[in-house]
Amino acid sequence: MALSEQSLEKISDWVGLEGTGESFSTPLIYRFLEKYVPALLRAVTNVHITGAHKVPLEGAAIFCGNHLGNLDPFIKILASQRPIHFMAKEGHFEKQPNRFVMVSTGQIETFRKDGARDALARAVDVIHSGHCLGVFPEGTRSRREVPPMLQPAKTGFARLAAKFPNVPVVPVTMSIGAREFMPPGSKFPKPWKRIELIVDDPLTFGEWAQHEQGGGIDDKWVDEKSNLGVEERQDSMRSLYRKFADQFIETQKMRGAP
Repeated sequence: MALSEQSLEKISDWVGLEGTGESFSTPLIYRFLEKYVPALLRAVTNVHITGAHKVPLEGAAIFCGNHLGNLDPFIKILASQRPIHFMAKEGHFEKQPNRFVMVSTGQIETFRKDGARDALARAVDVIHSGHCLGVFPEGTRSRREVPPMLQPAKTGFARLAAKFPNVPVVPVTMSIGAREFMPPGSKFPKPWKRIELIVDDPLTFGEWAQHEQGGGIDDKWVDEKSNLGVEERQDSMRSLYRKFADQFIETQKMRGAP
């Protein structure tokens, strides 16, 4: 099966996500910290990364993975070797000094009551500007105390991937030690705890959509959906998002996500 660029453009349009129209740039403070903090974290933590060479070092990318602890974003930045701008719940922005850290590093505040519409628009700006977006497909940190901790995925990250069908989605799986590094309720991390991260091969939504074991669609499918009404077409798109999200979670399980 194959999808032409014209078909991919249609799929992108059907997603219905738009940016704010404002360009996005990594804040100066973050660019300064990015030069020194990763090296410090590598020195004081016991993080082991497999597949770091698979990370695209230029251009936009969407980093996705499981979420077990409050410090997960910092750990995943070690794997990315680049600044990542995460979509984060509004609670992380409510009090100082958390708010200062989140704003000064360009993280994206997500208001769940409005369905995260504003956050998704800003996420579009991040990718349009060629930067890295970080998304936790589960939507929030797992509250489960024993495995399986991995939760079903929301479909927002799949919509973003479909909006940018040629932008690589980079799976980053936290397997061993992430919960022990800073258990829920703890005020201080345990940097000696071993954490293992696995970076898998990046995959674009376009590549997944046309793969027979992925979306399994082609130009004919796109042409057929073009002739449907808006609601019927959106139902078909929602089915694609759900399949992409479910397969992503299954891949995380296979890679050892607890």
